[in-house]
Amino acid sequence: MAQKKLQRFAELNTFHNVLQFPKDMPGQWRPFFKNDHPITLELACGKGEYALGLGQLHPDHNYIGVDLKGNRLWVGARKALQLGLGNVAFLRTQIDQITTYFNPAEVESIWITFPDPQLRLSKAKKRLTHPKFLRLYQQFLVPGGLIHLKTDSPDLYRFTLLVTETFGCTVHRNLDNVYATDGIEDELKIKTHYESLDIAGSNRIHYICFSLPAQLAGKEKDAELKALLEKHEIAD
Repeated sequence: MAQKKLQRFAELNTFHNVLQFPKDMPGQWRPFFKNDHPITLELACGKGEYALGLGQLHPDHNYIGVDLKGNRLWVGARKALQLGLGNVAFLRTQIDQITTYFNPAEVESIWITFPDPQLRLSKAKKRLTHPKFLRLYQQFLVPGGLIHLKTDSPDLYRFTLLVTETFGCTVHRNLDNVYATDGIEDELKIKTHYESLDIAGSNRIHYICFSLPAQLAGKEKDAELKALLEKHEIAD
């Protein structure tokens, strides 16, 4: 297994659709993709199933899968090359460093698909829909840019709804059970490896689409969120 990972890391260095901790990328994505199409991020993308699926559905958009795990990125990047998806790329970095790679209003939307729900209350700040991260996203999203969460975790789902309410976000769509909904769009039919595992054991997929207010409340509001979490016994 270790040898396989080493081989993949070596190959990853040769993939032209993978950038690993690059420097000076803000404002350089148009030259990279060789077009001015809108950019969508898939955060904590794993093997990049959503970036790949969206890239096939919308060839007039650019998609960037973001993850730290090079071994997983290799799978998605290799598939994108095999499929000839020039509108799909992968960025290897930590999510909390994401603002260093984009200019303000350079990203149109974000997909967060089956991230680690970080169930312990003490780890709430690691959830990718925590206001700590929303403040990062706001630095490079276009005004009104959409954030999509798809998860099998009822805890992360409820947490995100509480965040949107507490911080004045606009919820555009809220599905408690995606596949029990008639006429869902093709974007919601894309399945990731983690979705198929049903780790939460809920046999139900949740989806929220929301946008941020013009100015997200500062860190002083986070204490209110923490108190609400304890009151509602979300997590732990």
